Amino acid sequence: MSSMRKVKRNILLNPGPATTTDTVKFAQIVPDICPREKEFGEIMRFISSELTSIVADTEDYTTILFGGSGTAAVESILSSVMNDGVIIIINNGAYGKRMCAIAEAYGLDWVEYVSPLDQPIQLDQFQLFIQKLAQPASYLAVVHNETTTGLLNDIESLGAICKENKMTMMVDAMSSFSAIPIEMSKMNISYLAASSNKNLQGMAGVSFVVAKRDEVEKEKKTKPTNYYLNLYAQYKHFKQTGQMRFTPPVQTMYALKQAIQEVKEEGVKERYERYSQCWETLIAGIKKLGLHHLVAAEHHSKIITAIVEPACEAYDFDSMHDYLYRNGITIYPGKHANLNSFRVANIGDLTKKDIEHFLTLLETYLQHIGYSAN
Repeated sequence: MSSMRKVKRNILLNPGPATTTDTVKFAQIVPDICPREKEFGEIMRFISSELTSIVADTEDYTTILFGGSGTAAVESILSSVMNDGVIIIINNGAYGKRMCAIAEAYGLDWVEYVSPLDQPIQLDQFQLFIQKLAQPASYLAVVHNETTTGLLNDIESLGAICKENKMTMMVDAMSSFSAIPIEMSKMNISYLAASSNKNLQGMAGVSFVVAKRDEVEKEKKTKPTNYYLNLYAQYKHFKQTGQMRFTPPVQTMYALKQAIQEVKEEGVKERYERYSQCWETLIAGIKKLGLHHLVAAEHHSKIITAIVEPACEAYDFDSMHDYLYRNGITIYPGKHANLNSFRVANIGDLTKKDIEHFLTLLETYLQHIGYSAN
């Protein structure tokens, strides 16, 4: 590895794709291989098994891989699994709202439960909502870490409510998987969606569904509403052949294999501790600069933070973004028009020093526009 050149390092403070190690980048440089070869099938089996083991027992759960962004995995679950009953979709951010849009596009039987973007879900009110439904719901879809704000939803309590009401729960764990602890069995999660390019610190292009094996093996009696994203067909084909139904992103898979090995070396718990340390540095820094974040610390994922924009006439997000970008740092705009926020993630191959560097540059920008905390 010492003979390999260094790649220019950008500090990505957007919520994925994240900053990757050079070893993950270089893992993509491999001899060309037809993905139908047994050797490549073994790589995918390794990836599938290891991803499952991060959140569940590999005996009772399995991982189904797709080429596509994280939304592909969410869409696969909604359109393959949840097309034969009423689904409740919790909307407390842009990604809950996106699930509503997917359900609408497929003509599914869905109802929306709207909850504030910056507050925890009121579980007693949610239970009341379920009881008042005209017909019983079969499914619940919820985002674990809502990257609109950094709000962490209490999926364990929601899983218990699902158990009481005989509902199957699907979780979008895009920006929590491989950092925030998840135990699918304990939390009563039947289907979980995530992707390669956030806390796994791999390259963008692979999404996946971790599913309860006995659930995914049930034959659906309803007519399929999708084709490429059909969860059952993808699961069956992989089980029988060790291959995806369609061409996978080959080089991205090699990078993901390397990223998984690096997760194992660091440890999921230790990775979250590193992220949390970065987050604490960020929160202390913005407070010192007189800025505020939207979600209270006790309900925060410590993964991404929506920061309230400075009340200063000269402030402009694009000019701030461009200034930081010229200095090797990428931040993200707010995801909700009414919140007047910008977002900073602290995932990927980052350290506390990277966050400190960002804060120094942010302070320089704020001074330049004449913003004062006082």
